[in-house]
Amino acid sequence: QVQLMESGGGSVQPGSSLTLSCEASGDFSGPFSGLSIGWFRQILGKERDFVAAVSRSGGTLYSADSMKGRATISRDNAKKTVLLRLAALKPEDTALYYCAARGPGLGSSQFHVDYPYWGQGTQVTVSS
Repeated sequence: QVQLMESGGGSVQPGSSLTLSCEASGDFSGPFSGLSIGWFRQILGKERDFVAAVSRSGGTLYSADSMKGRATISRDNAKKTVLLRLAALKPEDTALYYCAARGPGLGSSQFHVDYPYWGQGTQVTVSS
């Protein structure tokens, strides 16, 4: 069983940047590097939207819509951590941000139904 814990959320002003962290623990059925990790966000009352994902080979996938050009995902396999840097934040980026894992041996996906393991989420609030 894979456990995921997000951190790094908070309340910031428009134009600010944040770096969210997703730390994995538990049984990966292999090395952490075999997992693909995705980040999603959910605005209250709406569906969960894909933001970015990183595959086991380090390849990245980004949403064409949400946070286009303002999100950067990276992974540190030694620390079993995936980071999501959010730049030029806008009020409409206010949401609960989740990380999710799939694998081992599976590629990244933009579809939340493809990820069986989820963290509890970290809240990002952007307001002036």
